[in-house]
Amino acid sequence: MAPFGLMTAGASWLAKSFSVFSSTSTLARCTSVLQATYITPVKCLTSQASGPPKRPLNGYLRFVIQQQPVITRHYPEIKSVDIIRKIAQQWRTLTAEQKKPFEEASRQAREQFKVDLQRYQALLTPAQLQQQIQERRQRLAKRRTIVKKRELTSLGKPKRGRTPLNIYISEHFEEARGLTTQEKMKSMVQDWRSLTSHQKQIYTQLAEDDKIRYKNEIRSWEDHMVEIGREDLVREKILPTKKKPATKAKAKTIKKGTKKGTKKVALKTVKKATAKKPTTSRKLTKG
Repeated sequence: MAPFGLMTAGASWLAKSFSVFSSTSTLARCTSVLQATYITPVKCLTSQASGPPKRPLNGYLRFVIQQQPVITRHYPEIKSVDIIRKIAQQWRTLTAEQKKPFEEASRQAREQFKVDLQRYQALLTPAQLQQQIQERRQRLAKRRTIVKKRELTSLGKPKRGRTPLNIYISEHFEEARGLTTQEKMKSMVQDWRSLTSHQKQIYTQLAEDDKIRYKNEIRSWEDHMVEIGREDLVREKILPTKKKPATKAKAKTIKKGTKKGTKKVALKTVKKATAKKPTTSRKLTKG
């Protein structure tokens, strides 16, 4: 079965490709590549015997895997992204009868996937099943985080202020020691630690300025989010408070408590006064 990376890449390229190749000349050139001799019988891509079964590809991605070497042979000079775009254009020009072999293979693979999944889950222990559920929740949470981050980016949310170390790395990354990015980052962190406080002062001041920039931009951005009805993206501390009835009720209870407290104090003083009166009267009678 095709690796998951290819499947995700094909899906993302598909989303980008629908806005490309609108001219008739390009369409004619793309459709000429797809001929009857290039459409080979579609194999049913099954999952691996060991480990959890992988989800099958849909009809379009099966078509991509089949046509990619064909387009590469005809257009060896173009990039991989353009190859996928050409394949997407071909897929849109296919008739329902031409798409049927790919969709039928996908349907058979889905049925086989259900059988393989049941067989695999029957061999798992309860602890392994629980671990799979936890991993699935983590993947979904990560996916939701990515989706939310993309949404915030599309809405123009300003970037957070950079730290002094971030500013130092961005300015000296090119001349850093090391071949890979990880080696360069490690060497720059070591160089940052060896700097004196006076040398770090300029980056600290730049970080403070960037922090002020972020505060101003995030305030105006959140005001705009409130205007367009996206209060869910705004921090709670700038939203209008709606706890006035609760505060009034709390104030009433405090007043009642203070009244009860004063009453208790008054009762205690009366009791003390009454308790001392007999002693004074006894002293007077003795005298």
